[in-house]
Amino acid sequence: MGQFICTIAGCICLGIAAGFALTALIAVLAWRKFTSRPLRPAGAQPAVTILKPLCGDEPGLYEHLRSFCRQHYPTYQIVFGTLDAEDPALGTVARLAAEFPDLAIDVVANPQRHGHNNKSSNLINMLVKARHPLLLIADSDITVGPDYLAAVTESLADAGVGLVTCLSYDLPTRGVWSRLGAMYINEWYFPSVVVAWLFGHQDYASGQTLCLRRSTLEAIGGLRAFADHLADDYQLGQLIRKQGLRIILSSYEIQAQHHEPDLAALCRHELRWNRTLHAVSPWSFRFIFLTFTVPLAAIGLALMAATPWHALAWAAFLCVACARLGLHLVQRLGRGRPLFADLALVPLRDLLLCWNWGRSFFCRRVTWRGASFDVDATGVMRRIA
Repeated sequence: MGQFICTIAGCICLGIAAGFALTALIAVLAWRKFTSRPLRPAGAQPAVTILKPLCGDEPGLYEHLRSFCRQHYPTYQIVFGTLDAEDPALGTVARLAAEFPDLAIDVVANPQRHGHNNKSSNLINMLVKARHPLLLIADSDITVGPDYLAAVTESLADAGVGLVTCLSYDLPTRGVWSRLGAMYINEWYFPSVVVAWLFGHQDYASGQTLCLRRSTLEAIGGLRAFADHLADDYQLGQLIRKQGLRIILSSYEIQAQHHEPDLAALCRHELRWNRTLHAVSPWSFRFIFLTFTVPLAAIGLALMAATPWHALAWAAFLCVACARLGLHLVQRLGRGRPLFADLALVPLRDLLLCWNWGRSFFCRRVTWRGASFDVDATGVMRRIA
């Protein structure tokens, strides 16, 4: 009886692992084809305000911000904002303002907080300077091409679209921890999003790019409506969907810088992401381990090791491992990354994935930009002095 239960449980684990591994690989290949399509000729291009919240002098900050100053777009404004008048990022902004004197650049340095989410507070302060009917909120660690603004705003020509967002591919700074952190995004989070996209899921909203009409933001109660939420981008998307408007995942893929100075920073970062995912969907978060393909397949293999079906179990495990390695390689092709440089890190990456997911059930304290917060089961955060 025990052997029968182990066989059934092992088959289930291996079947789920193989199914998701192959689906993720297919979804990523489909996404690559989707993003390779040429952009359609632009129609009317309404004026846009880009809101760039800043916090500290991050690696590559000048290059990231400069890419937003070089957009092929008729009328746009950039508002840079900090909660600290002494923030070193303001030196980079001053350099850009001198380099692009004809570009409408405004700066807000205001310490006023409107909730426990510092990014939301910063954006609320920055909105005072926004001049245009379209708003684009973009993180400070991303680099875009000159056609980004035209591509992202295009979908808002449809009155039924309320929000446009983008996926990013992470490029690590030097160091093994940054490389492992980038692999988390590129080889688990990114594939999970495109699997949902492949099946028509439309809830995804990423704070790295959020483009919407100012009137839509006002209709949902503004940024104050989720100023205490950890998953601020998700809350924005849900409120917009309640207005009967659609969320569009743009085919424009952006590049983000990923920097992790050490293992502790990496684990803090991933713990915050896991708590965010838990806040977004507490019930389904419990079953995220079903997407940890190789660890799940290894459990299935161990359960069937002493059964007559062990050879078939090994074949299924090898199938999962090949799909996982295929995903690793496909995500590096054509992106300027050495193809095999991080191959040896894949097992460690998958173990860390399981570890940080498990930790998130027992730790509600997260660190974000140097500040600590307690996060309750609904995603509401409270700053810890």
